[in-house]
Amino acid sequence: MLCKFVVYKSRTTDRKIVKTIDRETVQRILDTADIVEVVSDFVTLKRRGTSYLGLCPFHNERTPSFSVSKSKNICKCFSCGKGGSPVNFIMEHEHMTYQEALRYLAKKYGIEIKEHEMTSQERERESQRASLLAVNDFALKHFEDNLFNTDEGREVGLSYFRQRGLNEAVINKFHLGYALERSNALYASAMEKGFTEDNLVTAGLCIRTDSNRVYDRFKGRVIYPVFSLSGKIIAFGGRTLKKDVAKYVNSPESVIYVKSNELYGIYQSKSAISKLNKCILVEGYMDVISMHQSGVENVVASSGTSLTEGQIRLIHRFAENVTVIYDGDAAGIKASLRGIDMLLAEGLNIKVLLLPDGHDPDSFAQSRSASELEAYINEHETDFIKFKTDILLKGVENDPMARARAITDIVHSIAVIPNPVSTNLYITECSRMLRIDEGVIRMEVTKQRADIAEKESLRVKQQKARESLKNGGNPQAEIIETESESVGSASLNDTEVSQIIARSVQKTDNSDSNFLLPYEKWLLQLVLRYGVLDLCDEVDGEGNSQSVNVIEYVSQEMQLDSIVFTNEAVAKTFDAALELARKHWPSDKRSNDEVLMENRRAYIVAGEEDIRNSLTDLADLERRRKELTQTADDMFCQWQQEYAQTYIERILCSDADSQIRGLALELVPEKYVLSKMHTKYARIETDMERLEDLVPRAIFALKDAVLTCRDRALRELLRCVVEDGSMPDNEKSDKMFDLLAQRQQITLLRSELAKYLGDRIFSSK
Repeated sequence: MLCKFVVYKSRTTDRKIVKTIDRETVQRILDTADIVEVVSDFVTLKRRGTSYLGLCPFHNERTPSFSVSKSKNICKCFSCGKGGSPVNFIMEHEHMTYQEALRYLAKKYGIEIKEHEMTSQERERESQRASLLAVNDFALKHFEDNLFNTDEGREVGLSYFRQRGLNEAVINKFHLGYALERSNALYASAMEKGFTEDNLVTAGLCIRTDSNRVYDRFKGRVIYPVFSLSGKIIAFGGRTLKKDVAKYVNSPESVIYVKSNELYGIYQSKSAISKLNKCILVEGYMDVISMHQSGVENVVASSGTSLTEGQIRLIHRFAENVTVIYDGDAAGIKASLRGIDMLLAEGLNIKVLLLPDGHDPDSFAQSRSASELEAYINEHETDFIKFKTDILLKGVENDPMARARAITDIVHSIAVIPNPVSTNLYITECSRMLRIDEGVIRMEVTKQRADIAEKESLRVKQQKARESLKNGGNPQAEIIETESESVGSASLNDTEVSQIIARSVQKTDNSDSNFLLPYEKWLLQLVLRYGVLDLCDEVDGEGNSQSVNVIEYVSQEMQLDSIVFTNEAVAKTFDAALELARKHWPSDKRSNDEVLMENRRAYIVAGEEDIRNSLTDLADLERRRKELTQTADDMFCQWQQEYAQTYIERILCSDADSQIRGLALELVPEKYVLSKMHTKYARIETDMERLEDLVPRAIFALKDAVLTCRDRALRELLRCVVEDGSMPDNEKSDKMFDLLAQRQQITLLRSELAKYLGDRIFSSK
């Protein structure tokens, strides 16, 4: 979404006018920003050939590895991998949101930000969001003022924080506060300042009873404000000092606060996390605050809830390494082990630290300096496999069934790891620690991965079916149960081809995503560059034909064989491109055609004026007018072509989503540029002129790669069956025949694809 929201108040009425940054302004900012100039504000760069080189600002290094390409307008560190376009760099370095980075660049280059008034629905939605943020901001100041400037706040709230060992600096850093022991202290103050009762209730600061009485939610509690990543006050946590009521009360969810997507302390900790490439994960408010006071600042908390995918993705934005700190509560540790599996599935490197009995992160940090705390963490944090093994196998040494369940659980953690190299290392380590044959563990990992992939495939299908049903469709689930079919025919029909590829897609192992990525990127690259250009005609059963553009052709071919992109960024970028082509392209094209038509008319008017001013022979008038019209028509067609060719790439290179924007910036530029001397003596056929061949070739290459992955998996399964000494001979023979039959199907299908792809099949590097 290419928008930043600004609220104005009309001079003539009380109506608030909410405006957004114009899309054209956003594009102008991104087109104007020069990556060398932007990076040079923070990094000393030296010219190195056609690029520039400097020390990476995102991690400590002695040898420069931060490369800046002026021609591509991107930067990249070849050690830590961070970088991107100018807006990406500012977002990463200054920890700004996408919109904040746009405003930073606009100010740097003196670009005036043009805005337009929002629709009534947009105004209502953003007005509510702005109102809730405003009332929360007021509440923050109210609670802080109570803490320091009222007798009750100093005697109760401030005394409590000091009793917990907090100094005034860290209290101010986290903006801790206190809610007075009165039922409507905040309510009365807020209403006096002009805030509405509805906003106070919606924000969760007040509660309205069935009898319409309103009272403060947090009365008599010390307050822990919750900040968003960009520093907005989105929620509060309140702790009572009494014993007869619930210890903690928290803000309810709202349009500004979704608990599963937030981490306590992320705003105060993001710089340290990013710099150290490490996040320490604890449980509660005080754990975070005490560790900050001790000097360890790369720490956040899940605020007492189970870890969620949204929170994990937030961590992954800043670090690859995570240390989870547990206290000595064995029951609590076992209950939270699922969070480790979710962290592993995200591709993060996980270590675990178990504190001594009687300590939690709060008390442990209070008694140690920063250097002592960091030294203890570095010395005692352990690999998750060893930690999980010690926890789950403790006390079950003499119970074979319980031990088997524990080992299965440990192997499951290995199975969710997406990196194949890490998986192999953990299999070897697990085999050594558990004294179990490595082949057995590897086979169990393969089995569990297949189960995980099957469940995920089913979940995706069910989700799509629900969405289709919600949109008025009539979804039909096609579940193919048979693993082997007759392969006696010399060739396969279209239905058989689709079924085999569909099964291959469903059973593609997560570890194969790296192998498939180049094929997926090649196909996406063609979509980004030429997505809305017409590719071919589609003819129905009655002989009627209609044009099909590149992205629709790709979408139909993938749906035909149930192929999905395995890489998240590729899938997200393709979906964004498909939405543009289906939802926005028709109207944007009409608007652009109107502008181009007006330009055409202006060109003809100016040309006719020149003809009249220079005309000497009336007999030549008609000929010159025809030539002028023909030239104008040719220019109009050329303008249309250029707009269509750059439509998707131009918009997605400016997308607010960093994954989409980054991948588009990677794929859109041409890899090679021919020299002037070469183009002078030879005409090279462009990709656009070869679309009818390139697009099907890219699709078939991806299908071939999917089948290759499936064939690898079948070979591995076949090897495991052959080496399995516990399987009865007749069962082993049946299983081997089944696997060989499946491989024969895939070989036959790949030979069919090779007829089109020819000898030179695209291969990953």
